[in-house]
Amino acid sequence: MPRILGVDLPNEKPTHISLRYIRGIGPTTALEVCDKAKVNPQRKAKDLTEEEVARIANILDREYVVEGQLRRQEQQNIARLREIGCYRGFRHRRNLPVRGQRTRTNARTRKGPRKTVAGKKGVKDQK
Repeated sequence: MPRILGVDLPNEKPTHISLRYIRGIGPTTALEVCDKAKVNPQRKAKDLTEEEVARIANILDREYVVEGQLRRQEQQNIARLREIGCYRGFRHRRNLPVRGQRTRTNARTRKGPRKTVAGKKGVKDQK
């Protein structure tokens, strides 16, 4: 099982699919990396030699922002939005959807489990 940048790649999958397990590597980037490292993207990951794994790791390290670096960069971006007090930062701070989704219904993933409020549903006019 090849290990690149702290991620174990699945053995039985083709190299270009296995590379997608690394955060920041998608389909197009995986094929580019295979091309630059001169590795057949269709070969299974278990068939890669140590030299090929080293070449892939070297290319990813030099040319792409992946794994820990990428996570750190994302967190810094969110922290900056919070700090400057913009709308998106405010939404992040309150743990609400950031990209304009509705929150009256749905948004349960972001908001968490429902918090039932007593007496909210059947309030009628009292005269």
